Amino acid sequence: MRWNAKPGSLKSTAKIIRVDPLHPATDAIARAAAVVRSGGVVILPTSGLYGLGADALNPDAVERLFRFKGRDRSKPILVLIASEAMLHQVAGPVDALARSMMACFWPGRVTFVLPARQGLPQGLTGGTGKIGVRQVAHPVAGALVRALDSALTGTSANLSGATGCAVIDDIDPAVVDAVDLILDSGLLRGGPGSTVVDLTMEKPAILRAGAVPGDEIMAVFEQLQKAGRHASET
Repeated sequence: MRWNAKPGSLKSTAKIIRVDPLHPATDAIARAAAVVRSGGVVILPTSGLYGLGADALNPDAVERLFRFKGRDRSKPILVLIASEAMLHQVAGPVDALARSMMACFWPGRVTFVLPARQGLPQGLTGGTGKIGVRQVAHPVAGALVRALDSALTGTSANLSGATGCAVIDDIDPAVVDAVDLILDSGLLRGGPGSTVVDLTMEKPAILRAGAVPGDEIMAVFEQLQKAGRHASET
């Protein structure tokens, strides 16, 4: 297994499992799922960068992320799901227009902010009453979420304020040492993260520019809204 460990992190090499980015081995995914179920944190590949995966419904696991990332408690953490059917785990009622938006842009590329389900760990919502959700596109992340059958945190594998990483070698040794397992799928594509879109208002709001241009998202919304009005009039 090749890994150019940074000084001070050689002890972490035993945590690393090399996984095929398209066809991850079932034993590797099962091991990662067991870590997450026990309250642990794994580094895993997402569409562009490596992320930190913990049980999104476990308050202690979410709190652990905030501590070692040094993340401001007022900043929410998005969650990853494997299918729209998993929305009920983290989100409240979602209207038909929002579901149509998801059908257009998922999996990947866009994180939608939705009304949060009551009882979620405080850190996920930052006290906003809202939750950011994205259906995963990367085969490894998707396999892990499906194995868990539960939402997974999707925050980037870095210290708060630092740049996200597209290769394991670039991840801060403090983060590497803090996690329990690393799923290494080699070099990821990098680039901008997901576009974050708030769907809790009458008109979507682009909260963060990203992989999908905001103009494209708003154009789709207007088309869907127009189609909905037309259907209601006929």
